[in-house]
Amino acid sequence: MPELPEVEVSRQGIQPHIEQKTITNIIIRQPQLRWPIPQDVHLAKNEKVVSVTRRAKYLLLNTEKGSIILHLGMSGKLRVVPSTTPVQKHDHVDIEFDNHLVLRLNDPRRFGAMLWQGAGEPTHSVMSKLGPEPLTDIFTAEYIYDKSRGRSGAIKQFIMDNAIVVGVGNIYANESLFKAGIHPKRAAGKVSLARYQRLVPIIKQTLQTAIQQGGTTLKDFTQVDGKPGYFAQQLDVYGRGGEKCHQCGETLKEIRLGQRSTVYCGQCQT
Repeated sequence: MPELPEVEVSRQGIQPHIEQKTITNIIIRQPQLRWPIPQDVHLAKNEKVVSVTRRAKYLLLNTEKGSIILHLGMSGKLRVVPSTTPVQKHDHVDIEFDNHLVLRLNDPRRFGAMLWQGAGEPTHSVMSKLGPEPLTDIFTAEYIYDKSRGRSGAIKQFIMDNAIVVGVGNIYANESLFKAGIHPKRAAGKVSLARYQRLVPIIKQTLQTAIQQGGTTLKDFTQVDGKPGYFAQQLDVYGRGGEKCHQCGETLKEIRLGQRSTVYCGQCQT
């Protein structure tokens, strides 16, 4: 599933082609994605996209009447193609623009979403309970320390909880905890403020580096495959269970936490 950096690179990739452009048509070939596509999305027709923003892993095409909300789910990808480009299998939605380009959603597994947020309406239910963005000033060591008090659950699952902070997916949780020297199974409520003061900047830098790498790797969303996937990153622990730790040479251990693969160094992380 695309994580926050991959979705942010998707936003950066499509933005130059559709921002300040007018939607001329919306073609829905498959109305049943993760949720049925609401008819209200057609309210965006003939409206200008004033901005393309992201909230967690949701992309928002913002118009004066409201916002089209897009989610890539497990297998979704976005492409910006000429309007004459032949439709392929699993091309479920086209959003056509007055520059003769189309934003095309392809989603083989149909776990993605296309929703509508009307202007002035309460925040859509899919986004109403989300925590702060990790790359903003709201996400601080003091904030997460306060949220963690009394929590007996593992720190890795705590920082992956979207109600606490959005976008710290499995890869980035593994990598950040390793760099911070924190054992992934340590109870979140037992982590000191000083250790959160080390962890939070590392989370921010890990995500920012991934976004930068993705922007370099995927230069043009008008190519055939607009899916960013996971970038060719230099990973310290994720996917390296049984290999040697880059820092101390000990064998990295791999366990399951919350049904997710978790790799750590028993020597470096306490």
